Amino acid sequence: MTSDGKNGMKVIAIDGPAGAGKSTVGRAVASRLGVDYLDTGAMYRAVTYAVLRRGVDPHDVAAVEDVAMSMELDIRDVDGATQVVVDGEDATADIRGREVTESVSAVAANSAVRAEMVERQRGWVTAHGGGVVEGRDIGSVVFPDADLKLYVTASTRVRAERRVAEIGGDVDEVEASIIERDRKDSSRADSPLVEASGAILVDTSGVPIDAVVDRVLEML
Repeated sequence: MTSDGKNGMKVIAIDGPAGAGKSTVGRAVASRLGVDYLDTGAMYRAVTYAVLRRGVDPHDVAAVEDVAMSMELDIRDVDGATQVVVDGEDATADIRGREVTESVSAVAANSAVRAEMVERQRGWVTAHGGGVVEGRDIGSVVFPDADLKLYVTASTRVRAERRVAEIGGDVDEVEASIIERDRKDSSRADSPLVEASGAILVDTSGVPIDAVVDRVLEML
């Protein structure tokens, strides 16, 4: 990889909608390259978890901002998996639960929360000397000068089937939820989900992950 022109860090930015395979692709690419990996979606879920745990309304803009600014958040890689520690407690499983999933869009739409998380994301890259960073606004906002920008997507049906395989549920209901999540993420005023300028579109529908990773490495 060459270095990011803005900050000298080596960064691969991976964006895309929920369930498209960003995390799987990002982690595999990072492993093959021997660099660190950051799932920024886990950061917004962690804030949501802290908000709910403190009894704060996810739609209370000021109160949610206070939580984001004051919470302790540690995202680390343990045996090839992301561990999320919030205020000293392991929240890795809880941030993927239904309650957090239903509220994360409201929290992620909070401009102050996004500003705080962007600073933490840039700080993570500085501390780790670069890496693979995955989310929804990495190539468009956080690292617009990344070495490689990818927009990973898949059909809503495929994404729903993957989510059901992970956490269970009805495919039709999960697909409807994904479509609504896409609408919220794409229409929010601050850092909406978009295909960043210069990003390469990667559709993972029906494509083995190994093949997707091989293609990404060829791009580099």
